[in-house]
Amino acid sequence: MNERIRVREVRVIDDTGQQLGIMPPPQALAIARQKGLDLVEISPTAVPPVCRIMDFGKYQYQEQKRAREAKRHQKTIEVKEIKFRPKVDEHDYQFKKKHIERFLAEGDKVKATVFFRGREMAHPEIGRRILERLIGELSDVAVAETAPRQEGNQMHTILGQKADKSARRGSTGAGAGESRRPAPVTAASAAGTQPVAAQAAPPTDKS
Repeated sequence: MNERIRVREVRVIDDTGQQLGIMPPPQALAIARQKGLDLVEISPTAVPPVCRIMDFGKYQYQEQKRAREAKRHQKTIEVKEIKFRPKVDEHDYQFKKKHIERFLAEGDKVKATVFFRGREMAHPEIGRRILERLIGELSDVAVAETAPRQEGNQMHTILGQKADKSARRGSTGAGAGESRRPAPVTAASAAGTQPVAAQAAPPTDKS
């Protein structure tokens, strides 16, 4: 930028986007100074390098503002864990299921875990039934990314938000709909028979 541009000549673009041509950097910098602006090298690998006349401080501020806006709108997907016990009662089960629905609606994933203690380890099927019930009851809003599996004294599954079916339906064109139209009904198809091509009569023996 400015005096740090050391090349012999540069192609200059002014602050309105107009091409000013090729000139030595001191001449381009003098034009920038007359406007109270900076000379910034924007394409150093070009031949000759391209420089633009701009307010560099304002440019930096706008870039930082855009970066902040992008970061604010960026959603970081987290994995929330909801824990169950093999002897979970119905009220507690429904309460935790509502938490899972809320996490999924916010765009996060959920790790549903059943913890076993002591003699409960001998009955892993109880934990599997809990997780399979959960997957089935949440099938409208969630999809199981992993099947229930046991690791040590716990069994878990990962639930993710289900894709929007309406978006997929909207992406199909009219041509796709036309290709699914039923074939016209003919007399032969209505009777349940296939049309047979006419065959030539066998030649008669004139001898």
